[in-house]
Amino acid sequence: MTRSKLISGLKPVLFTLPAMVPFALFWLAPLLYVLYLSFTEWDFMSPEKTFVGLQNYIDLLSNPAFYQALRVTVLFCAGSVLPIILLGLGLALLMNHKTTPRSGALASRFTQVLRGGPTFNLKGSALYQVLLFSPWVTPTVAVSIVWSWIYEPDVGLANTVLGFFGLEPIGWLQDPKWALIGVLLVTIWKSVGWAMIFYLVALRNVPSDLLEAGELDGASPVQKFLRITLPLISPTTLFLFVVQLISALQAYDQINVLTQGGPSGSTRTLLYLYYQSAFESFQIGEASTVAVVLVFLCMLLSVFSFSISKRTTHYQ
Repeated sequence: MTRSKLISGLKPVLFTLPAMVPFALFWLAPLLYVLYLSFTEWDFMSPEKTFVGLQNYIDLLSNPAFYQALRVTVLFCAGSVLPIILLGLGLALLMNHKTTPRSGALASRFTQVLRGGPTFNLKGSALYQVLLFSPWVTPTVAVSIVWSWIYEPDVGLANTVLGFFGLEPIGWLQDPKWALIGVLLVTIWKSVGWAMIFYLVALRNVPSDLLEAGELDGASPVQKFLRITLPLISPTTLFLFVVQLISALQAYDQINVLTQGGPSGSTRTLLYLYYQSAFESFQIGEASTVAVVLVFLCMLLSVFSFSISKRTTHYQ
């Protein structure tokens, strides 16, 4: 009996071993090595690493550039994650159609969007979905290069449109007041179609009998959306929130192509601060300290999101 219990206890370990080996080699081991480097001073070239203890963390916490990068990171996360989720949900509601109402005023058709179930039939919605999703599968570097042309201050499309309406041109990537907004617009434009696809699947899995029951009970379209549809798609919202939050913390390509963290550090996030410390200043200990803080922040936000989800997420 003891031997059989031992074998049965080892079965989960044996089944998870193929996944745990690459996890340990390519994630856990590098993370531990970066943690070790954060306690050293190293220029990436010398063979020896000088152990400095907590000095890197003390220097980082007393560096104004760290707090500026932390502020930009928070603004970038808030300014990208929430609009992506809200716009993705709005587009999914417009694209979602199970049945096609044949009668009724135009206003009554649009109110059905809020039901999360059958809506009006948007002609060519499949084409719109492909067009909205296509930025997600396009490399971020290519997207950023195109947007840098759009943001060109003299002949770019963005300022040309503003001039058409009689507005003054904007230094989208040159003005510290607008640079972060410019990067956020690129990030939102690229990811909103991806969020829309997930919400489309979630909306089409909402049981129609629950929506019909709510209608029989006299619930308005808004009430059905808020009390039936929104809770039932909350697992998708949680998934998108966590994934987009981690993606925002790791944003690099669009910042590097569009602004290189400038002007005046207005678009320098923690990840870009890590890049500058490691590959421009060759301060590997300082860069590793930023990386450890970034991983800790990512874990903290993920744990917070899942703790909140226990009260707000409803699984069918």
